[in-house]
Amino acid sequence: MKILVMGAGAVGNYFGARLQQAGEDVIFCARGENLRVLCEKGLEIQSPRGDVAIRVKATADPREFAPYDLILFCVKAYDTEAAAQAIKGCLNPGGAVLTLQNGVESEARLCEILGKDSVMGGNARVGAEVVEPGKVLHRTNGVIEFGEIDGRDTARARKLAEMFQRAGIFGELSMRLSTIRWEKLLGNAAFNPVTALTHRNIGDVVDDPDGTNLLRHLMKETVAVAQAEGAVLSEGQVEALLARARTHLRSGRPSTLQDLERGKPLEYEALSGAIVRAGRRHGIKTPYAETVYSLLKLVDQNIRRKMSRSEPGQPEWKAQSLCGKLVGTPITLATSHGRRMGLSWPQPPQTERLLYGTPRPANAFVR
Repeated sequence: MKILVMGAGAVGNYFGARLQQAGEDVIFCARGENLRVLCEKGLEIQSPRGDVAIRVKATADPREFAPYDLILFCVKAYDTEAAAQAIKGCLNPGGAVLTLQNGVESEARLCEILGKDSVMGGNARVGAEVVEPGKVLHRTNGVIEFGEIDGRDTARARKLAEMFQRAGIFGELSMRLSTIRWEKLLGNAAFNPVTALTHRNIGDVVDDPDGTNLLRHLMKETVAVAQAEGAVLSEGQVEALLARARTHLRSGRPSTLQDLERGKPLEYEALSGAIVRAGRRHGIKTPYAETVYSLLKLVDQNIRRKMSRSEPGQPEWKAQSLCGKLVGTPITLATSHGRRMGLSWPQPPQTERLLYGTPRPANAFVR
């Protein structure tokens, strides 16, 4: 199967590497130093399930190797709009865009842009981190839960399940997509903001009684709004998840904490913001989610302010690079399959209005 990993960060690189190991034709869409390293040196995964060091095909332009049978959509939620526009027309007939993004809101926007029949939803159940360009540290889990948007059992979904099984990354083919998406948000909407705001890993937080109590309140608010949205969650899942965190997730460093430490924008809208918005739709009070949402928003504003100062007088997209060259200049890119291409990149629009209304550079969609 020909697969595009749209957003070659920790999640995309891990699953893409396992699929390539299983014999699939995988292309990684990346930018900047990450792209340069993938092109020149390949991809390395350090994992308790076996280390990987492979040469890969990588590109900054998802259209270069199109069409694809499957696109693993792994970009940050705030880059949904730009990345979705970039892959329009890149699927083979009957192909699928499978979003593995955080949150529960991106599927609707993807369906608007790409068409409902093209989109599937899923969870990336994996603890991984990009420790340097082209190198991923995999700590725990490593499976994909997914399903059709409307819950149907389709030949397309079964074919993907079989492929994921061969690659050792199959978690579940679910007919209850909304519920499994909210189940993941149950953890993300608690662990991600609290670890980021405290600069601590999951084990540090759950070892503190007040930290555990804060997580518990955030999770209970998520259960309440999820139930109002039609998902089948219960408060019993809260204590079960906290117990699992104490035993199996102690070293976990959620993506929001990783982004904060790297000075990257935060996915607070897709996590805490989703809880706040759902609560307001249903008249459910979410004071804990609103508090961490407000705090993360202020932190994110500071990060973006620092990013805007990194190159005074330059549009933010100018800082995006491709194999060592600034976007907007002619480049020569050596791909891992030995072919050389001369690419001349036109200047993109300065910004686009994205999923949550935040202006972002048109080409900044690498997770």
